Amino acid sequence: MKEVFERRRIVLIGCASLLMLALVMVVGVSLRSASEEAVLAAPAERERESIPVEAGVFERSNLGLLYKMRENVEGTRTLAQYYSRRAYPGGPPFIPHEIFDEQGFGGKGCLICHANGDYVPTLKAYAPVVPHPEMVNCRQCHVAGERKDRSMFAQSDFEPLAPPPIHQPALPGGPPAIPHALEMRNNCLACHGGPSAPKEIRTTHPERSNCRQCHVTSQATEERLSE
Repeated sequence: MKEVFERRRIVLIGCASLLMLALVMVVGVSLRSASEEAVLAAPAERERESIPVEAGVFERSNLGLLYKMRENVEGTRTLAQYYSRRAYPGGPPFIPHEIFDEQGFGGKGCLICHANGDYVPTLKAYAPVVPHPEMVNCRQCHVAGERKDRSMFAQSDFEPLAPPPIHQPALPGGPPAIPHALEMRNNCLACHGGPSAPKEIRTTHPERSNCRQCHVTSQATEERLSE
């Protein structure tokens, strides 16, 4: 009987020791965690920005009122001309006029006319506004439209996509959705404001520079971007 009692006492002492050790470990871990600086895990990286940057239109918003004052000036471009100078919708337009400096690559030479869209008497037209004037190596993407020697170009069966439909509001009378991507075109006024803008897509309120407050990208655009 005495031996059984002694065994029970040893078992109880062992269990109590284990519980005490576990309690000490839990308290120790808690104290160390409390003394360490909290670290927030960075959010998972997204494949693309949900709201593309619209800094360009804000930087040029001071021209909105000037464009508004010239809204009755008849422009010289149509949407058909706008697309005819691109290999595909959204592509860089070719240079449709004589290049005055064949040794230049762009920069100030191009921005003299294309920074603000002023009237060019020699061409009798308003110069289209470049939406990304900070990228000064213009001829890296924009090429001359007419070349005397075309033997270097190989024939292909490339078929461009059809231009996106315009004037597609979600509700009657609502603001139309943006049917194209905004990368490289984050200055809405470049194509939609002033007398150089194609008349079919020229805005009636260029002074309201926060365009994305009302206009959102269309579902078709989101699907194209997610592919």
